[in-house]
Amino acid sequence: MFDDLPDDVPRLETLRTWHAMWVTRIDAKLAQARQREAEQARAAAAREERRPDWLLDYGQNRDRPPTAVHVGDCCMAGSRVKGVSVQAAREALAAGVAACTLCRPDTELGMFDP
Repeated sequence: MFDDLPDDVPRLETLRTWHAMWVTRIDAKLAQARQREAEQARAAAAREERRPDWLLDYGQNRDRPPTAVHVGDCCMAGSRVKGVSVQAAREALAAGVAACTLCRPDTELGMFDP
């Protein structure tokens, strides 16, 4: 089956040494890759834990009143958002701040008009 290998001991030992060296290098690189993936997974889990449940979107000017309320993981939330409590989200919706039409925080909070 493997008759393409040399028949003499010195060349076979050389091949074995060469491949053992490569296996060692591959194992080291594999360990680094596994550690990097584990660190990325831990960082993603930490980011997930810090994500607020409700967001107030301030549009282009953070000094003005909020322009919309979003569920915490809404992809339409802008870059100028502030995480708020469920009570603050309800108060903002009751005060007339628009509910995001994509994530529907008013429906999530049970504040929609039938």
